[in-house]
Amino acid sequence: MTREDYERYAAAFNSRDYDTVFDHYTDTPRMAFFGIEITTREQLKQFYRFLHSYVRETITIERFASSEELAAVEGIIRIEAFADLTREILDTNGMGQFFPVAKGEVQEMRQYIHYHLDGGKIASVGCAIVP
Repeated sequence: MTREDYERYAAAFNSRDYDTVFDHYTDTPRMAFFGIEITTREQLKQFYRFLHSYVRETITIERFASSEELAAVEGIIRIEAFADLTREILDTNGMGQFFPVAKGEVQEMRQYIHYHLDGGKIASVGCAIVP
């Protein structure tokens, strides 16, 4: 995966083009982050359609490095809430580990993401957030 490949991936994510996002993954990926595990195109679409019905989430790439087996990204994740995402809504949707976000609230978090690659496609994802 090149920087240009990842920039296309981030642009698709930022524009909510979930099919193009998933096209960057292998047929059987493992995305595990913050207690959520996604292994299919439909799970990815379901998770992000729900989340993005409350917030606009964007990735800003600050640093990128890659090899045959790994792509590493450091960037800023920006969350802008356009509807209240309450504790009750999160808990009802199995996302109790996430924090509520009030309409109008903006959060920016530094995130470190490791993508394990297989044939240039993403096979698994791990990430950490630094407040």
